[in-house]
Amino acid sequence: MGFGGSSYADYLLVVMTGFLVIAVALPAIAGHIRHRRRLWTPSNVSFEDWIAGEFDLGQGNRVTTKRAPLEILLPLAAVAFGMTAFAIVALLAG
Repeated sequence: MGFGGSSYADYLLVVMTGFLVIAVALPAIAGHIRHRRRLWTPSNVSFEDWIAGEFDLGQGNRVTTKRAPLEILLPLAAVAFGMTAFAIVALLAG
């Protein structure tokens, strides 16, 4: 069902899964290391004040804090929906 038709397809799925795991793991590891090495200062900012603020993307780019998670997750969701639609079409065609 889905994409597991032949052994070649299974091989490609393993390779793509490895790429996706690396794509998620490397930023997570880098963020964890940065989180541990950052000097913490006490902050009295509430969540409401923080979410109403801005998020620095580096190189002078800033977006609202509400928009940043959307810009991170939207491409991943588009790929997931596209692959699901492709699997449904492939299942119905074959």
